[in-house]
Amino acid sequence: MGNLLYVIAVILIIAWAIGFLGYHAGGVIHILLIIAIIAILLRVIRGGTV
Repeated sequence: MGNLLYVIAVILIIAWAIGFLGYHAGGVIHILLIIAIIAILLRVIRGGTV
């Protein structure tokens, strides 16, 4: 489950970067970035063991 969360976070960061560089879609892109950062922080805090 934790690995899936990490993959989703990476996908959200990539989507944010594409949206930010490609076009401005308002606050939706920034909300995706915040969700991705929270997911990564949760992964680090929980001690993402492999």
